[in-house]
Amino acid sequence: MIKRQTVQARRRHPDFVRGGETGLSIPSHPEALKEAGPRFLTEAFQAWGALGADNAVERIVDAVPCPGGSTGAKIFLTVEYARPHRALHEELFVKFSRDFNDPSRDDRGKFEMQGEISLARLSRLPDFPVRVPRVYFADQEQATHTGILVTERIAFGEGGLEEHHAKCLDYRIEEPLEHYRAIMKSLARLAGAQRSNRLAGEVETLFSYHPDVAATSIPIGYSASDLRERVLQFQRFVEEAPQLFPAPLREPAFFARLAEESGRFAGQEAAINAFLQSDPAFIALCHWNANIDNAFFWRGEDGPLECGLMDWGRAGRMNVAFAIWGSLSAAHHDIWEHHLDDLLLLFAKTLAGEGGPRLPISVLRLHLELYAGIMGLSYFLDCPARIRNAAPTVMTAAGIHDPVVEGHEHVRNQLHIATVVLNLWRRRGLGALLDSLSHQTAGHAGS
Repeated sequence: MIKRQTVQARRRHPDFVRGGETGLSIPSHPEALKEAGPRFLTEAFQAWGALGADNAVERIVDAVPCPGGSTGAKIFLTVEYARPHRALHEELFVKFSRDFNDPSRDDRGKFEMQGEISLARLSRLPDFPVRVPRVYFADQEQATHTGILVTERIAFGEGGLEEHHAKCLDYRIEEPLEHYRAIMKSLARLAGAQRSNRLAGEVETLFSYHPDVAATSIPIGYSASDLRERVLQFQRFVEEAPQLFPAPLREPAFFARLAEESGRFAGQEAAINAFLQSDPAFIALCHWNANIDNAFFWRGEDGPLECGLMDWGRAGRMNVAFAIWGSLSAAHHDIWEHHLDDLLLLFAKTLAGEGGPRLPISVLRLHLELYAGIMGLSYFLDCPARIRNAAPTVMTAAGIHDPVVEGHEHVRNQLHIATVVLNLWRRRGLGALLDSLSHQTAGHAGS
């Protein structure tokens, strides 16, 4: 029955679409790629410039589903070339923008690949400042957002690369702070290269930026009364499973303050979003989701940890504070409580050193905290329902290190990032953020 439903689901979608940039007939799902076989891969790699006209993909050795992730179907592909060369990767990673067998992943993920395709084109520049997986092909049909990306497969744990680090498990890593320092430097190098015009005119063509659109891209979407009800629901969740939360987040007084301040915050949504897009100095080309699981690490010749970045969905020009949130949102609580200002300073110094603007740390932190507030109210206040639905037994888990939590990626991530947001609100307060915003905007008005 399941297999029949899968086939029927695919029949509602074309197996192949016409690529908007290359004009090639490109497969829309893994089975279609296998059907297209070496001939398609040869044409695609040659069209992208990754394979010479005197070479070809001779055969597909293996194609194994790649589990996990929140968007698109993915496979690990192994190929052989007619003329092997050390510069050609035989171990490849293939990502489709669509997942026809999972409507939720398909609806969410199909809009993200354009950023990856644009970044793939840009990464071919000889002085691109961040190491990324080598791209062999990238294209999509614009009308349906149906596309494919083929890159080298990062060989985690080999050739000097560290093993892959999963999200929200930083306590398993030696020196997690060093890893986030490496990520901050890579993010800032890219932003600095773009702001100093070292990426030429490609960025303007590939990554449009419209402040009005950006200001409405993450709506809170709830009234003050709706938010108060969601805060109350979250409080009940904490009361039912207190073992999943640190003691300060179990206090009724905290939730009472959050219920009152969340309404104030939502009432200032337009002003907050306008402020976040008002200063061009904060806008740059960035990775949208540079969590630690989207990075790969190695030691440089002189000792410091370096990192490359992968999974560039939704890459674009944005407020750099949102990119920093996308990196640090899943970081260990120790990072937020003891090292945040140092990381922001490192980002700002690296950005300026790469020719970008000089950002005041206090203002950069305000931008970051405002984004955390928006993400918390628009999404993470609703995480109790998502957690219950994904793993009902989580309510009786022994704690955050229980296998029920640690072994379920979605539950682990939802719980950890929600706790990061709540801890930030507890220490800072949404009301204090609004006061800082008023002070900042009043300062601009008077200057």
